[in-house]
Amino acid sequence: MTAVRVRYLLLSLFAIPWIVLPFWLLIINSVKSEGEAGVLSVGLPSSWHAATNYATVVHQGRYLTGLGNSLLIAVPSIVLVLGLGSMAAWAYARSPRRSLRLTYYLSVLSIVLPPAIIPTVYTLTQLGLNGSRIGYLLTVVGTRLGMVIFLCTGFVRTLPVDWEEAAQLDGAGRWQIYRRIVLPLLAPALFTGAILLVINVWNDFFFALFLLQGPGRATLPLTLYQFASSSAYGLRWNLVFAHVILTSLPLLVAYIIMQRRVLSGLTEGGTTG
Repeated sequence: MTAVRVRYLLLSLFAIPWIVLPFWLLIINSVKSEGEAGVLSVGLPSSWHAATNYATVVHQGRYLTGLGNSLLIAVPSIVLVLGLGSMAAWAYARSPRRSLRLTYYLSVLSIVLPPAIIPTVYTLTQLGLNGSRIGYLLTVVGTRLGMVIFLCTGFVRTLPVDWEEAAQLDGAGRWQIYRRIVLPLLAPALFTGAILLVINVWNDFFFALFLLQGPGRATLPLTLYQFASSSAYGLRWNLVFAHVILTSLPLLVAYIIMQRRVLSGLTEGGTTG
C-alpha cells in the first residue's frame, strides 16, 4: 500500500507542472492588463481587469456569434453521427458477410487518416455548398462516423442476440428491434461517443477555416483565431486568454459533470472493439 501511495504521489508531482501550472497561467493572465499579460508571468496582477477583458471578448471578439454557430454545427452533427453510426455498427456487428467486414475496416480508417481538404472543397463546390454551414456540417458528419462505428461495433458484439431473435419471432421488424432493443442497450457507448464528439467538433479549426466563409458563420475556434490576429500591434494576451477560457468553459463544465459516465462507457464498449 505504501508503494502505491508513493507512486500516486510521484505521478501527481509530475503532473503539476504540466496541468496545474498552465491552467493557472491561463486564468491569471486573463484578468491582467495588456502590459502585464504580455510578460506571461504566474504572479497576481497589480490591478484586476477581469470584467473589462471578458466584456471586450464578448462584444468585440464576436463570442456570442461563435457560440451560436458552434451550437448550430455541434448539436445536429452529433445527433446524425450517433444515429447513423449506431445503425452501421449494428449491421457490422451482426452480419457475417466479409464485404461488410471490409467496409467496417474502411470506416474505422477514417479515425487515423489525415483529412483530405482539397477533394472535400471540390466536392462541396460542385454541390454548391462550399462556405455554408450545411456543407461544413456534412463534412463533420462524414469524418466523425468512424469513431462512433468503432465504439458501438465493439459494444454490440458483447451483447447477446437472444433478445433480438425473440423480438423477430414476435413479428418485430428491423427498425423496431433497433429502436426498442439495440438503441437502449447502446446508451453507454453512445454517451461516450457523444462526449468525444462534442470535444472534437467544438474544437475543430482545420475544416472550419477552409469550409466556412464570412464572419457571421464563424465557430468559436474561428472567432478566437480572427480576434487574436486582428490587432496590428501584436497579440493582446489578456484578451486571448479570456477568449480561450470562454471557449473552453462549456466543455470543461460538461466534462466535470459527466466524466464518470464517459470513463464507464469507454470501459464497457470501446475497449472491446
